[in-house]
Amino acid sequence: MAGGSRGGFPAWMTAAAARIDLSGGAAATSGSQPPQPGPSPAVVADQELGMAERALSAASAAFISAIIVNPLDVAKTRLQAQAAGVPYYQAPQMAALGPDAILSELRCSPSCTRGIILGSEPICPPDCFQYKGTVDVFLKVVRQEGFGRLWRGTNAGLALAIPTVGIYLPCYDIFRNKIEDFTRSNAPGLTPYAPLVAGSVARSLACIACSPIELARTRMQAYKEFQPGVKPPGMWKTLLGVLSPHASPGQNVQNYRVLWTGVGAQLARDVPFSAICWSTLEPIRRKLLGLVAEDGDAASVLGANFAAGFVAGSLAAGVTCPLDVAKTRRQIEKDAQKAMRMTTRQTLVDILRSEGPKGLFTGVGPRVARAGPSVGIVISFYEKHGIPQICLVYASHSSFGQRKVW
Repeated sequence: MAGGSRGGFPAWMTAAAARIDLSGGAAATSGSQPPQPGPSPAVVADQELGMAERALSAASAAFISAIIVNPLDVAKTRLQAQAAGVPYYQAPQMAALGPDAILSELRCSPSCTRGIILGSEPICPPDCFQYKGTVDVFLKVVRQEGFGRLWRGTNAGLALAIPTVGIYLPCYDIFRNKIEDFTRSNAPGLTPYAPLVAGSVARSLACIACSPIELARTRMQAYKEFQPGVKPPGMWKTLLGVLSPHASPGQNVQNYRVLWTGVGAQLARDVPFSAICWSTLEPIRRKLLGLVAEDGDAASVLGANFAAGFVAGSLAAGVTCPLDVAKTRRQIEKDAQKAMRMTTRQTLVDILRSEGPKGLFTGVGPRVARAGPSVGIVISFYEKHGIPQICLVYASHSSFGQRKVW
């Protein structure tokens, strides 16, 4: 995705790819044996790998990364929701449910020195249920809610990841190529900024389209179900719960605006994230691919893509964490009228006044740990040198009876 030729990929990446053999050796160059007749692998790849295939590749990568990093997303959301005042224990309500419910919800860790014995089980005071960090969230969620709850919201995450990336990356490619073609002819000095502008516009489109699913996922991950044996609401029930206070016989399109609660904060987070990520990723990847192009194998090129995505995603996630905190605050607000009145700027000011600068970076650890591998996986799958492209060019060479050169 770096650079941009009219065929969709820059010449320097095409030339580098043509020199790498799937078996790990170097392909023939102009100084060795003459090329065999038939289409070049780069031409075959560019012609056969259309936008639909690239979107499918991106969506598949997003599907995989969403499953892998979901526990980190749960940890980040719980830490941010706790800072906003969401309680993770409800002793008065549990007392009405009987001693079994109390033991289930207040079960203490064997290492806790503050636990008391009630019956045969040690139980903790309420403040022991405060999350103290990412690992602490993992341990307490597993102990109190079960291992599967670390993947709470995965269905919404998958429903979000596939259309988001399927819109985002193909649009990024289209916009970047158009902008680069235009700036090369009219304003060459602006060409390096093409990834930044294209990434910002593409991310805005994806963000607006998928904001209701993001709202559902945030609420699903932020709130804990306190009634034992009761299945927590899924994505659709969560969205219906958001709409229910606005339901009326004369319900109109205006009432559905609540599903886009926090979309301003989401845009304020995702657009800078995308701009920072792409403007950082492209030069890093160029540098790494330049180092491995001459004698690298398929694994080293995939590793270069993953490393560039990991570094760029981690950096962008850290810088935009305050905006992610504001987005979470706005989306977990259950007072519908207050949620509609909240603004991103006012939310950030309130957090800064009440919690100080540290409050703006609540959950930064799991956010960075989640974004780095997630971006790396998506880039590795989607890119010109990614896994689908390896398979495509390999197959094309088999059909032409040529040497299998990537």
